[in-house]
Amino acid sequence: MSTSGSGLQVHDLDCGILSQISLTVRPGEIVCLSGPSGSGKSRLLRAIADLDPHAGEIRLDGEPQTDVPAYRWRRRVMLLPAEAPWWLERVGAHFPDGPDAAAFEALGLPADAPDWPVTRLSSGERQRAALLRAVAREPRALLLDEPTANLDATTTEQVEAWLRQRIADRGIAALWVAHDMAQIARVADAHLRITEHRLEPAPCRSSS
Repeated sequence: MSTSGSGLQVHDLDCGILSQISLTVRPGEIVCLSGPSGSGKSRLLRAIADLDPHAGEIRLDGEPQTDVPAYRWRRRVMLLPAEAPWWLERVGAHFPDGPDAAAFEALGLPADAPDWPVTRLSSGERQRAALLRAVAREPRALLLDEPTANLDATTTEQVEAWLRQRIADRGIAALWVAHDMAQIARVADAHLRITEHRLEPAPCRSSS
């Protein structure tokens, strides 16, 4: 596992209803984030990606967010929202160095999917293709907003295994919004839960 840099660090962040949020995600680590609907999970990811107004300090590998142009920060700290946007007609046109056919097949997508129009993809296929697109841009941190929400159980575990391997191999700091404790148990190195507008450490596995 690559461990270069100090990872993603958030200190005393305020955004929306959340206040004094502090967390650290080390290179190659997956920290799962959970909380009730409307508790601010997606808003927190957007603030870390510098897409929503916020106060506090955010650093990537020691460099403050405020010292980095927004477009450059968002390439290093890549947000994958629940519904990722697509702006070109063909799937493969979204990949800077061309799509990796083996990676598509590893996630259960046809090898020729990069040649498809985006409109041909189902919701689950779009979700997986968007994940491949994000990782292909070689971010230093990944902000994942329920990246397997539209997938069946078998495909979910396939995507989890692929993601865990890429995150470890490339030393990516990953903050992963999840609500399923079984998934958190499978993927998380640490688990944080939003409770009354604050973050609290939570178990990675159910006590039952």
